[in-house]
Amino acid sequence: MKTHLITALLALVFGFAGAAAWSLSGLGNPQIRDYLVANPEVLPEMAGALQQRESEGRLAEVAGEVETPFPGAVLGNPEGSRTLVKFTDYGCTYCRAAEADVQKLIAENPELRVVVREWPIFDGSEQAARMALAAARQGKYPQFYSAMFELGPPSPQTVEAAAQRAGLDLAAARSYAESEAVTRELAQNMGLAQQLGFTGTPSWVSGEQIFQGAVGYEALAEAVAADAPA
Repeated sequence: MKTHLITALLALVFGFAGAAAWSLSGLGNPQIRDYLVANPEVLPEMAGALQQRESEGRLAEVAGEVETPFPGAVLGNPEGSRTLVKFTDYGCTYCRAAEADVQKLIAENPELRVVVREWPIFDGSEQAARMALAAARQGKYPQFYSAMFELGPPSPQTVEAAAQRAGLDLAAARSYAESEAVTRELAQNMGLAQQLGFTGTPSWVSGEQIFQGAVGYEALAEAVAADAPA
């Protein structure tokens, strides 16, 4: 009965394929079974380790693509030797909350390159993302990016105000924002996010690590420090 219970728990944690592998592997012997019954808290740890391993495998397939920015969509040092990738949405309150941490990292790390991947998943965010990429084309991405977060949730009014504050050529920006190049970039970012298993913003990539949410300055700093050049 206990063996069946462990298998059922593993199915919940790892999925049915993982539970089947457990059952057939010989690992479900009485000693291990008894240990897990006595220490059920290890199951989430096992799940976390498995998810991290799977994430690393997915990242290995697309790492170069993820770290290659849309031309100009970079914060910090564009030629920096350390890279932090941020999947972001201007309508995301957690993305806005994380900005102070990102700016602090940039100020403290002259070799940090922050590649921003525009991923508009909230209602009303797509036009802001499109205008951000138009700003990148004009070499004014950081200015628009900062202004957009400062001005509040995306709306036609805040997008226009951010574009003006960034000093964009508005006619050219509006035209480019609707271009196939911008549409293709947004579709690519969505595909990358899905391939990496991201479910929301902000989501991050640093070296071989991927993680989600407003994780805080310390977690970001540790990830960046671990991405030291060889």
